[in-house]
Formats: sequence, structure tokens, C-alpha cells
Amino acid sequence: MGGTLFVVATPIGNLGDLSERASQTLRQVGLVAAEDTRRTKQLLSHLGASPRMLSFHANSPSSRVDRVLRALDEGTDVALVTDAGTPTVSDPGAELVAAARKREVVVVPIPGPSAVTTALSMSGFPADRYTFLGFLPRKGKERRKLLSYVAASQWTVAFFESPNRLADTLLDLADCCGANRQIAVAREITKIFEEFRTGTPGELAVYYGGEVPKGEVTVLVAGAAARKAVIEPDAVLAQARELIADGMSRRDAASHIANSMGLPRNDVYSLVSRI
Repeated sequence: MGGTLFVVATPIGNLGDLSERASQTLRQVGLVAAEDTRRTKQLLSHLGASPRMLSFHANSPSSRVDRVLRALDEGTDVALVTDAGTPTVSDPGAELVAAARKREVVVVPIPGPSAVTTALSMSGFPADRYTFLGFLPRKGKERRKLLSYVAASQWTVAFFESPNRLADTLLDLADCCGANRQIAVAREITKIFEEFRTGTPGELAVYYGGEVPKGEVTVLVAGAAARKAVIEPDAVLAQARELIADGMSRRDAASHIANSMGLPRNDVYSLVSRI
């Protein structure tokens, strides 16, 4: 029989959050595919575990997937881990999991910490429906498109941001979402210097603009207040042309615009189909 691929969530800060099942799995597997072997080595040392380790990160060559698959074919159990949190959630690993499933390898999740759900749980923002955007692009058309989506979304939106770009991003949110939208910034969650602040984007930009914060940052944006949907043809057509120029079909562009702006899909498609 072949080996099993375990997708193992690890602590986002506090080692006490590592589950007993995750600890046992990391002690028993023969190979750990790790985003950063140096950080994972510290965790394994803490557990008294000594499996073989293989570096597996976002810039790893495709041959690295083949190496893991060969190990699984030979009967070796493999654990996939990232620096912190749940693998494949804005972290490497989806390609490996997809390849393993295609090969009919048994894939077993070992659930645990996630910065996204942890931040949502402590925010007080609605989380029955939310959107996660990973890291926003630093600049350009794709960044503007996502910020537009954040502004229009009636659901809570979560994303990661680097500390040195946080203040500028908060100012961008003030421009696109308005001065009164509620924002939450979660920093260093579960660690000694854990910090959680809520306020308007302007207030938080002033706070974080004085000194660059340190550590991991998760930003939450409260959903926009529901309003009666009014179609503005020029705005719809301008966004549709941009999406179509990026390679999206008219039908998909209409669906995206309808969802992000809260507009009737058929009415939007009727406009977009004229392009």
C-alpha cells in the first residue's frame, strides 16, 4: 500500500495550540514537506520528532511534487505543513494535494489554527458569509479591482497584509470604502504581543502610520450597508470592458459584476452582451 498524505495545521503563534492529533502525526510520519524547514525543525524538536524533511514552498520546482509523490508511492507517510496555520490557505500545497488526489493517494486533513477564522472569531463582524482574498497585489489593475470588490461587498472581507504596507492599505480603504466603514486589524494573533484594533480606516491609518508594526497582520473589512441596487450603465460597462480585456468571458464578467455590485444578473448580462 502507498503512503498517506497528511495536511497538518500548525500553530500561528502559541505552541499550545498544536493539537494532540497533529503532534502524534508529526511524530509518526516518515517525511515532512515544509514551507520553511528551519522553522519546522524547531517545532519538530519541541515534539521530539525526527522525520526526514523536504523543503516545499511557493517557489519550489515542480520536481519537488514528484519527489513527494515517489515517497508516497514507496509507502512513506508524508505530512504537509506551512510556516504557520493551515496549509493551502494562502500558503503552498494545493498543487501537491491535487496531484496526490489525481494519483488516488489517501489525503487526510489534520485541522487546526487559521489566522483568518481566528481573526473573524474575535472581531464581532458577521462571519456567516465572508470572503478571503489572501494578500492583496501591491499595485496595478488587479489591486484596484480587488479594492473595488471590497468596497462593494456586503459580506465581511478578510485579507493578509505586510506590516510595512499596512498604513498605505488603510488609506486606500478609506478612499474606496468611505470614511465610516468599520475595519479590524489583528496582529501577532496568539503571540505575546497580540494586538486587535477596530475603527475607521482613517483612525487605524493614523495609529499604524506612526511606527511600522511588526509581525503577521490580518485585516477585516465590515460589509457595506445594504442599499437598493441601482444600475449605472456606464460604470457596469467600464468594469465589464476591463474584465473582458483581461480574458474573462462576457457571461463570467456579468456574473462577477452582478455579485460584487449586488445587481440583478439578467439586467447586467443584458448590458454586457452589447459590448
